Amino acid sequence: MAELSLEGIEKTLGSTPILRGVDLDARDGELVVLVGASGCGKSTLLRVIAGLETPDRGRVVLDGRDVTALSPRDRDVAMVFQSYALYPHLSVRDNLVFGLRLQKVARGVIDERVAEVSEMLGLGELLGRLPRELSGGQRQRVAMGRAIARRPKLFLFDEPLSNLDAKLRNKVRVEIKALHRKLRTTTIYVTHDQLEAMTLADRLVVLDRGVVQQVGSPLEVFERPANRFVAGFIGTPPMNLLDVEALDPGLRESLPAGCATLGVRAHQLRAVGEGEALSPGQPRFDVEVLAVEPMGAESWVHGVLAAGEGAAAPAVSADAADGAGRRLIWGSPNWQAPVGERMRWTAEPSALHCFGARGERL
Repeated sequence: MAELSLEGIEKTLGSTPILRGVDLDARDGELVVLVGASGCGKSTLLRVIAGLETPDRGRVVLDGRDVTALSPRDRDVAMVFQSYALYPHLSVRDNLVFGLRLQKVARGVIDERVAEVSEMLGLGELLGRLPRELSGGQRQRVAMGRAIARRPKLFLFDEPLSNLDAKLRNKVRVEIKALHRKLRTTTIYVTHDQLEAMTLADRLVVLDRGVVQQVGSPLEVFERPANRFVAGFIGTPPMNLLDVEALDPGLRESLPAGCATLGVRAHQLRAVGEGEALSPGQPRFDVEVLAVEPMGAESWVHGVLAAGEGAAAPAVSADAADGAGRRLIWGSPNWQAPVGERMRWTAEPSALHCFGARGERL
């Protein structure tokens, strides 16, 4: 096991900055998930850690040793790719031991590790098969087994579940979590999938355009997003982000000075009962129902703020950059509201988040 430290990592492709001064520490035995939209730099950062890309500036320090200039083979890391990267002409067993043979590991040690990994991942009956004879989930387990057999200081996962269907993705995600709990090897995991990120991570690193936006536990990032981008990216559905100018005047006046966007999570909204009086300071959102999505245990009720007296009425659309506007979603226990119905929603004042004009948390 090892500690990883990234110090001021910068990377530019042509004239386009990909990574902008990334600083990050991964503690011994920690599973750190890099999450962000496509093009945010997360896979490039992983490749810099692996030695497949060279940073323009900055240092990669692994277990107290500067490895920035070392080749991938000299870093003692193992990488699991989205495409599995198995040798198609080799059996499962030969794929598992390929790296060990290159390292000239003794045959007896190789046999021990194959037995250990096969039992751990349920590969015993598959050792004689070729990759084309395996399912997607089995191939991914072989790819993980090959990495585990090397016993590296650091595991790197580059969107390993992207090629699997939803049911299999859930199953393998649980397997990865259990494996990490057992092995306690320091792991850096890249994904764009928020469910993977939230369920796997000891700590999340949210990236946008090559800049680290927030680092924290999944619960910290979900409950106290550092800025409007994180609020609108993390969560399913993401946080409702409302243009303050579209709010009820009484609610606007109660918000902190400089608040340009009001945020509230879907699960923290509720419908106001007929004749119910709201307590002073409790927000109200008068909405028109646009759509209802039954999700099983709950429904997502999509609404749009109705322009009240004194409220501005911007176009009924979400802001392309961050979702701020007039649309919002209520996570309701199977509410069957007809489209077009007018409703009043509310939330506890403590559930509200305020962001300034530049997106900063207030």
